Amino acid sequence: MSVKVRLKRTGTRNNSCFRIVVMDIRSSRDGKAIEEIGVYDPRHKNENIDMERYSYWIGVGAKPSETVDLIAKRAAEGRKLGDKVKTPRLNKKAKIRMEEEAKAAEAAKAAEAKAAADAKAAAEAEKAKAAAEAKAAAEAKAAEEAQATEEPKAEEEPKVASAE
Repeated sequence: MSVKVRLKRTGTRNNSCFRIVVMDIRSSRDGKAIEEIGVYDPRHKNENIDMERYSYWIGVGAKPSETVDLIAKRAAEGRKLGDKVKTPRLNKKAKIRMEEEAKAAEAAKAAEAKAAADAKAAAEAEKAKAAAEAKAAAEAKAAEEAQATEEPKAEEEPKVASAE
């Protein structure tokens, strides 16, 4: 006997509610169930499942339907159906607009990075220029001091030569 864990529809028209049941695979959707292990109400976002009994039936070989498997996974993780966040669907124009905004933001970020790099390069160039000017000034000062020390020596030597 093949057993399946699936949904059994209850409720009135346009107000469906489901029971999570263990049934023989050959029985009809709303037929007699072997065991009822939970409830699923998609309209009110309510779902309850007895995880002990579910794991028992899976252990003995029952196959869950896709929906029951998703409900059991949510219950095992501790999430509820109402916690599910729907991602908004965008039409073509909105997708194009979002892509253009992303490209513009990326271009702005690249331009900002380039401006920062240019500013850094300019600052380094100014620093190098200032260092070169300082070095040139130091060399000029050293040259002046060297000339200043040579002139008195030159003046003293003729005096020494005339004294003889």
